[in-house]
Amino acid sequence: MLMLNQTDLTPASFILNGIPGLEDVHMWISFPFCSMYAVAVVGNCGLLYLIRYEDSLHRTMYYFLAMLSLTDLVMCTTTIPKALCIFWFHLKEISFNECLVQMFFIYTSTGMESGVLMLMALDRYVAICYPLRYSTILTNPVIAKVGLATFLRVVLLVIPLTFIIKRLPYCRGNILHHTYCDHMSVAKLSCGNIKVNVIYGLMVALLIGGLDILCITISYTMILRAVVSLSSADARQKAFSTCTAHICAIVFSYSPAFFCFFSHRFGGHTIPPSCHIIVANIYLLLPPTMNPIVYGVKTKQIRDCVIRIFSSSKDIKSHSI
Repeated sequence: MLMLNQTDLTPASFILNGIPGLEDVHMWISFPFCSMYAVAVVGNCGLLYLIRYEDSLHRTMYYFLAMLSLTDLVMCTTTIPKALCIFWFHLKEISFNECLVQMFFIYTSTGMESGVLMLMALDRYVAICYPLRYSTILTNPVIAKVGLATFLRVVLLVIPLTFIIKRLPYCRGNILHHTYCDHMSVAKLSCGNIKVNVIYGLMVALLIGGLDILCITISYTMILRAVVSLSSADARQKAFSTCTAHICAIVFSYSPAFFCFFSHRFGGHTIPPSCHIIVANIYLLLPPTMNPIVYGVKTKQIRDCVIRIFSSSKDIKSHSI
């Protein structure tokens, strides 16, 4: 039953219904979700541990990777545990304030994901185009400042999003056909004018995702020009190889994001709601799951650190026996 505050028509709570049309298979859907979440937590915590304690990883590229791992942990932990509670225990209720907090962390973490990928593209641009000045351009204070600026940009854009949701009157029920509090899904339960929500949501997407994609595109255009101009084939291959993991991270992050963005606006009546919601969850779960794997496989320094840790643990075990 909907509980409303009579003065502002604010619901006391929402009911997250999970994936509409697939309620009978929620249990089966939960297994890949749980497995990917476990891989994401272990992988990103492992990366953070390595970057913290391995002196060879105390470099600019890995500081940005640490930012990405921390962002990935927040992004998947904000949504997946609640989704699993819905699938396993039918714990569907979420209070209005909890919904706003979840929404804030979802959009802050996804915005940071995009921002950090942009910073990593700039890092690759400086490393390949200005290798002799790399260490003097990207110093630790510079890294801290650009990281803080990226975080503040996202927070200052996301905070108003929660306020314009809170101001709306809600009189169309409190059932959300989703696994988490999505901005437009919540806004559509309002009987007020949501034009401001639509326009501001689009503006935030363009100011964060649009600008970041533009910077990434320009960076890789300049990188491509620099690499093609190299005379040695080995040098070209080595330069391209340093970008492979980052390009994979971009693909994993932006592919589901583009699908969600364009399908909501141009394919709303042709694509089933269940497909929208599954891809929306993949958007929050795939990058945290795959980024540690890709960087672990493609980055020689990280791979060497992992091998050294495992080999030393084997030596300790053999000596103890």
